[in-house]
Amino acid sequence: MRRRDIFLSSLHGILISTSAMLGIGVARAAAAPDPARPKVAYHLCDADKVSSVLGNIKNHFAARPTADIVLVVHGPALPVFRLSGQGASLSPRWEQLRHAGLTAFACGHALHGFDISLADLLPGFAVADEGGVVKLAELQTQGYAYLRP
Repeated sequence: MRRRDIFLSSLHGILISTSAMLGIGVARAAAAPDPARPKVAYHLCDADKVSSVLGNIKNHFAARPTADIVLVVHGPALPVFRLSGQGASLSPRWEQLRHAGLTAFACGHALHGFDISLADLLPGFAVADEGGVVKLAELQTQGYAYLRP
């Protein structure tokens, strides 16, 4: 192979790599967050923090009514959201948050571990089949700010 061919081949590779990097940079800039509709993922796994996290979410919606807020619940916090018991007392607050636009996910592993079905929980939960922490990581890659109060 001649030197000139080696040089041109190398230059071609550099140009392709540079174009790819620029393309990635442009895609990231295009996906900039919309300040009018912030995206926030709340992480809840501690049973003793349920009330305070729901209060935080209520305050968040009060300050930013157009926020896209997702709550991901796993671990010992999940049984608190059962229709019976403590969950029944949460129901009015829960319905207000759902009406404000809250999206909620229950960890599939925690559902199984606590022998809870989706039907046992307050209405509005979807299942995070791959797990709560996997769902949180996925949300972060989609531009959601992560909060664990």
